[in-house]
Order: sequence, then structure tokens, then C-alpha cells
Amino acid sequence: MRWFEIALVVLTLLSGLVWLLDKLFLAQRRAAHAGLLDDGRDPWYVDYAKAFFPVLAIVLVLRSFVAEPFRIPSNSMMPTLLTGDFILVNKFAYGLRLPISNAKIVPIGEPERGDVVVFKPPQHPEQDWIKRVIGLPGDTIEYKGNQVFVNGQPFGYERVGDYVGVGSGAEMTGASLLTERIPGRPHQVLEVDRLPFVDQGERGAQVVPAGHYFVMGDNRDRSDDSRFWGFLPEQNIRGKAFLVWLNCDSITNLCKHNFDTSRIGNRIP
Repeated sequence: MRWFEIALVVLTLLSGLVWLLDKLFLAQRRAAHAGLLDDGRDPWYVDYAKAFFPVLAIVLVLRSFVAEPFRIPSNSMMPTLLTGDFILVNKFAYGLRLPISNAKIVPIGEPERGDVVVFKPPQHPEQDWIKRVIGLPGDTIEYKGNQVFVNGQPFGYERVGDYVGVGSGAEMTGASLLTERIPGRPHQVLEVDRLPFVDQGERGAQVVPAGHYFVMGDNRDRSDDSRFWGFLPEQNIRGKAFLVWLNCDSITNLCKHNFDTSRIGNRIP
């Protein structure tokens, strides 16, 4: 939510500025002009600044440079992530970035094949999306016959069975549940064999340009990803998803009837 990030930065800066001005100038001026009837209390705006600035600063630092929570709004990453999963995103795995601008200031690492990343898609820069990294810079990627080829080598697939969805994911019941074997990063994906699609995202071999990545959703027939809108610029990546800390399929009624405790603490493969 970009508006929340902007508001957090603005409020932190304003409260910090008021606190600093009071410490350097205003408090001394008040002391110099204090009278017998002065009760010695700070003005209300200074009180608020002193109370909120430390809290806001801690939240800003944690959210910008350590970990940030996100909620999964769709089925595009099933079965790995379900609609309503609240996840934590590692904000320093790929380098420290400034809030709002997302400009990298300290390089630390780069996305690896198989990572699940949160990013701002080029066509919707105001939104946050989540997909899995399939192609790295310089890779040749091809998707045909529901199979991924990287540099001419196909990923291995093993059918697990038929998927049974619940809640918002019930529409995926009956889809084929497969294990996709990215080297060192096996994970499960869904394919809807029973529903033909005109456009399966087959574009022929493509070379991932420098500074870009090829990303796909694990729910292969229900994902708007690099097969359709192209490569993801590195500067659009916000962090690496690593943990589900809550699931609430519907946020109405404070999750009273949609709370799934079995999702709590699940690591994201």
C-alpha cells in the first residue's frame, strides 16, 4: 500500500523534526520565558512528537529494511500460497532500499531461481504482486506444452494427484497437482487440464535481458505473469517472501469464520 508507506515516512519526518527543534531551540526559549504561573508542561504538539516519533521510526526501519507484511489477494500462487495468506517479506535479502522510491542503497544479494518475490509490476506500479523467479538475467526461457525450459533444459514434473481447494480456492478443485523440480528448489504447481485456453503464454524462446527476471505464478493457468507482460525489472522487486504468519480468507467480521490456523508458520518453498 503505497499511501501507507508515504504517510509513515511523512509522519516520521514531521514528528522527528518537531522533537529536534524543541530539543535544540524551543525548550530553551520556553525556559527563558517561564513565569511563575508556568506549569512546566510541553505544548501538545511537542508531547505528541515525543510520544510517536520513536514508535514511528522503529516501524519505518523494520518495514523498510527488515521485514514487511503483505496479504495474498488472489489464487495465482496456489498451491504454495492461498488467498488470504498474510506473509512476511525479507526486505534486505536483495539489498537495502529506500522507502517510497525503492532505490537500492546497499547491494547485498540477487534473486535466485525459485525465489518467491514481491514486486511492483511495470504495468501496475501502484500495486504489489507476488510470483516465483524462473529465469535469471542471460537465461533463455521457453514455455511450451505446460512445461518450462531454461537454457534448453526442461524442468522435471511429477504428478501428485488432484488438488482439493477450500474457500476462495475451491474453484481449483480437480486441477492437477504437480511437483515442479527446479534444481535445488522443488515446489508444487497447479494445472487446469480440463479447461482449454486460447493463450497459454507460449511465446517461443526468449532471452532474459540484463537487470531483469522472468517470473511465473505457481497456479499456471490462473496467473498473469512474464509469459504475458514481459520481464520484471530488478528495481521493481521489493523483497523475498519467506513465511506465512496468518491466513484469513475473508477479512470481513474480523476473520471469525475464515481463520485457518494450519497455515501459521508455514515457510515458503
